[in-house]
Amino acid sequence: MADVKKIKPGLSKGTRDFLPREVAKRNYIFDTIKSVFRKYGFEEIETPAIEKLETLTGKYGDEGDKLLFKILNSGDYLKDAPPALLQNPNAKDLQPYIAEKGLRYDLTVPLARYVVMYQDKLAFPFKRFHIGPAWRADRPQKGRYQEFYQCDADIIGSTSMICEAELTSICTEVFAKFGFGVKVRINSRKLLEALAEYAGCLALFAELTVCIDKLDKIGFGGVKGELVKLGLSEEQIEKITSLLESNSLTDLTVALGNSEMGGKGLAEVNYVLQKAGSPAVEFDLTLARGLNYYTGIIWEVVLDKNNDALKNISMGSLCGGGRYDNLTEIFGGQNMSGVGISFGIERIYDVMEELNLFPEAIAKGVKVLFVPRGPEMEEFTFKQVQAVREAGISAEIFLGNVKKQKHFKYLEDKNIQYMVEVGSDEQATGAYRLRNALSRETKEGLSLEHLIKQLSQG
Repeated sequence: MADVKKIKPGLSKGTRDFLPREVAKRNYIFDTIKSVFRKYGFEEIETPAIEKLETLTGKYGDEGDKLLFKILNSGDYLKDAPPALLQNPNAKDLQPYIAEKGLRYDLTVPLARYVVMYQDKLAFPFKRFHIGPAWRADRPQKGRYQEFYQCDADIIGSTSMICEAELTSICTEVFAKFGFGVKVRINSRKLLEALAEYAGCLALFAELTVCIDKLDKIGFGGVKGELVKLGLSEEQIEKITSLLESNSLTDLTVALGNSEMGGKGLAEVNYVLQKAGSPAVEFDLTLARGLNYYTGIIWEVVLDKNNDALKNISMGSLCGGGRYDNLTEIFGGQNMSGVGISFGIERIYDVMEELNLFPEAIAKGVKVLFVPRGPEMEEFTFKQVQAVREAGISAEIFLGNVKKQKHFKYLEDKNIQYMVEVGSDEQATGAYRLRNALSRETKEGLSLEHLIKQLSQG
């Protein structure tokens, strides 16, 4: 047999493995959010991780398209590429010939495709939630990964602002359950469109929102520089940045209230603020969310830096979303308005881990570990374990090296509450000793029936 080259194990950048206890913590996050979604009448769906590139391309703007993970066609993926392109290769020109599929960038665009394909089987308004991985070829950093999970809730087929009110309530309720303070920032893309109209650069609306979306990273000075690159005059830049810096609904009402789009945007924001009735929900004109498909209210949830426990935690957006009015039409369906939010599971996990907010109970293992005193006792012990399991009690049999006392470390590592050792004496008498792994308290002479009763109570 030829020598097999040994490969050093490693991960692709921007991805992570999760140990059992980490998975338990992540499931706690998922289950908490799911419970709130279901409380509001949302149903769970699933879609494939792989989509046609034509489904994904052009939905996230130029910046988003650059971050799409593309999958090379199977087999000889160069066979359909024109020879001229192979002589002078250009990635953008080659892509249609060598890659027809890609990994999903988010869960919203696949939802629009899903709704169009199955609209005759769905009850509208369609309230769905979906938890699954998405992929972006972004630069990995704290709280930002190339493979990450999203947890989305969307309402398709209703233009009622009650939808926005419900989703805002879901945001505040979920983070209250997690136990750390957040600010739910809201804005309306209609206000940003009115701002572009006010500054006389409506034709550059998409580019303007991308610039504003960079504000947290590059500051007002950087944004002004970006606006200069767009060709805006000093007067236009002043009109935009003065309102952004003011961030006042009163100033916006004066400047934009007389425009049709501005009036609609102000009405949307004031409605959500009124219905929320929470100091955690606040207006922020600088919130842009650079994705092109948003058309109305937009959200972003961030840590509340007024909370002393959170001041030193550097973390980006924990949740975001907005209203979109034309995604289904792109896929040939009738135009159905949609609105949704997406929770960033990875960042929520990192914050809860740093603040030690996960309940101790979620890391607990099975209720009891049965330890056979030697291989010859394994079969008998297995029967007792099965009897305990049939009584509805979680139980495990230790199948490692008992002589080296490895079972004590196993008990500790897996956070198992009780232990029962089984040897020839127990087999002969039918009497067992139950040991509490934490307190070391023991109860002697328990029949299997009484052992099960004790485990059911403790």
